[in-house]
Amino acid sequence: MIAKIVLLFLAFIAVLAMFGKLRIPGAKRLASAKCKKCGRYRIGKGPCPCTGKVR
Repeated sequence: MIAKIVLLFLAFIAVLAMFGKLRIPGAKRLASAKCKKCGRYRIGKGPCPCTGKVR
């Protein structure tokens, strides 16, 4: 009985590992949408506010 539980647990962990290896579609595009200077997400096509005029 314990061997069954251990095998099911290991199979469950293996399935989780397979799903963890999958890439999220669009992750590359999201990474490129971040500002390289401050790390915030840029919205739209314009420059990041951190590179704009000094306030």
